[in-house]
Amino acid sequence: MTIRKPLILSLAISAALAAANAPAVGGAEGGGVAANADALPPLAAFRVGDLDPTRNPCDNLADFVNSRWLAANPVPSDKTSWGSFEMLDERSQAASRRLVEAAAANPDATGVEKLVGDLYATGMDETAIEAAGITPIRPFLARIDGLRTPADIAAYLRDEFAAGRGGLFEFGAEADYKNSSRKIGYAYQGGLSLPEKAYYLEDGPDGKYKTIRAAFVAHMARQLQNAGISEADAQKQAQDVLAFETRLARASLTPIELRDPNNQYHYVSMAEADSASPNFPWSAFFRANGVQADGFSLSQPKFFAEFNAMLADVPAEQWRAYLRIHAIDGFAPLLSSKFADERFDFYARTLRGQLEQKPRWKRVLDRVEGSAGEALGQLYVREYFPAESKAQMEALVQNLRVALKARLEHLDWMSPETRARAMEKWATFTPKIGYPDHWRSWAGLTTSRASYIDNVLAAERFNHAFDMGKIGKPVDRSEWGMTPQTVNAYYNPLMNEIVFPAAILQPPFFDPKADPALNYGGIGAVIGHEMMHGYDDQGSQFDAQGNFHNWWTEGDRERFNARTARLVRQFDDYVAIDGLHVKGELTLGENIADLGGLNVAWDAYQKALRDADRSGDEKIDGYSENQRFFLNWATVWRRAFTPDEAKVRLNTDPHAPANFRAIGAPSNMTAFAQAFGCKPGDPMVRSGDRRVVIW
Repeated sequence: MTIRKPLILSLAISAALAAANAPAVGGAEGGGVAANADALPPLAAFRVGDLDPTRNPCDNLADFVNSRWLAANPVPSDKTSWGSFEMLDERSQAASRRLVEAAAANPDATGVEKLVGDLYATGMDETAIEAAGITPIRPFLARIDGLRTPADIAAYLRDEFAAGRGGLFEFGAEADYKNSSRKIGYAYQGGLSLPEKAYYLEDGPDGKYKTIRAAFVAHMARQLQNAGISEADAQKQAQDVLAFETRLARASLTPIELRDPNNQYHYVSMAEADSASPNFPWSAFFRANGVQADGFSLSQPKFFAEFNAMLADVPAEQWRAYLRIHAIDGFAPLLSSKFADERFDFYARTLRGQLEQKPRWKRVLDRVEGSAGEALGQLYVREYFPAESKAQMEALVQNLRVALKARLEHLDWMSPETRARAMEKWATFTPKIGYPDHWRSWAGLTTSRASYIDNVLAAERFNHAFDMGKIGKPVDRSEWGMTPQTVNAYYNPLMNEIVFPAAILQPPFFDPKADPALNYGGIGAVIGHEMMHGYDDQGSQFDAQGNFHNWWTEGDRERFNARTARLVRQFDDYVAIDGLHVKGELTLGENIADLGGLNVAWDAYQKALRDADRSGDEKIDGYSENQRFFLNWATVWRRAFTPDEAKVRLNTDPHAPANFRAIGAPSNMTAFAQAFGCKPGDPMVRSGDRRVVIW
């Protein structure tokens, strides 16, 4: 298990990533994919015919651009969201499917082709998986049945982590916040089955969380019965697990609290950690995971103090119930259908409103990408990603860098001292485009055509050992945090890098044949967005070298906070569904990046027009180029969610709902009002104290 990366600040959480942390691949006519793009699913490209002329862009840009399309394209029954990202994800999966099926059909494959072929072929062997039933995990359940003492439980947890499965908390390697040139271990709170702590401790709007808790208990009881436990015993164990997780929830931080880097880093020596957690000696944990270290980040001390106490005072029977259901549910996607279907029924259907399970090939592909995503990416790049797309992106990135520099140089609220530090950070930005320069080695990972679960377990152990091998070593700045197939982009403040995987380089984001307005309003704004993460409320706490260090004067930080507070209020006012508001504080970093990124993209686009001796007033398909810039920005955020999915995301997702992202930044820009002739008082024109200007 690798650590959650709270500081990898992404553009959006795609459908695949939200469901299984699984990336995706794509292709486009005139877009990022050159060869073999025939017969792939359609693109999400901007089309004038999608606009709704009965609506006024000055009232709501998102409705004007997207309402007709969304009405005609409801969320598919096997998804919880649908829009531009998901359409690219469909293309990605179709392209990936070709690659894995070809690998699976080749019994003589070697290297990365053999790896992905073995995983996919065994995952698609439903006959063997159904016949095996629960047999593959009986040894794991038998060990859990034998746990009697706190020492037994601690040893079990250590062994599970060493096997790459983990449990109860998260642990992995990441750059040291205080010395970003080296990797250290991070222990991070976890162990909850429901989306966040409020689901355990509150009744929620209209009693929704209470209803979900009851459904969770019923799900656990059914899954335990699937494993052969009597109904009465299963019911008791399920209640014990809810009580166990509720205690963990009380000691956990909220998603908003976790946005503070101070709550993500708490370095301790190994002796201090052992003293703080005598029931779970961390020195023994590190030895079990093959790591030597003097210290690490025990990131949420309150959580780990409670974990230590629970080892001593929670009865072993309750611990066994918790570990048992997590083993069964964790393995469920790899087991026969009754286990996989039961897991889907609660976590997808009940919790998020997904009506049907994805077809098996997509589920297995998710697992291939989760287990060996960069191996599949190596095949993808070789087949689908042309060098010219990378070259054009590099030019766009440079144009956006110049535009950002000009904005930083002319800020009227920042002192010269802080501005100098901001410029140092600008100078050290590292862009990564398309795919890694150096591919990861998979030497030592052995797979076969014999067993799906054995292949997945081998990959988990291998990937965990790979991650543990980084602790205490210098940071490898050539590594990527996403695979090339991922329909997303990100900024990592610990490396001060902006990363654009190959799969996002397609319409509506990027099309080398499109007019500049569409590309600057699409991928240009994405580039600007990721750059601005370096200066959002989180990223701005890291310096040019990626260290967690205050480079601001006190007055400048106060002025920055006053401006961002306006953005919090703006998004707090948006009502998403059933009277529930967006959480402006939870989504602040992404909203800062959207606002700054779109402004920087506009500046770069205007310079491109001047260099071409054009005004931006020229019309294409009835709309000026300046208007098309904003029309494509809104097309990027064409996205709908099931009601249940929307409600979960309001509590957990640092990204605001897409329709509000489409309107949030433009409504603060005079350039938008001028492009569409909007007047003061129009809903899309924020003015006075309501207008937000930061970067």
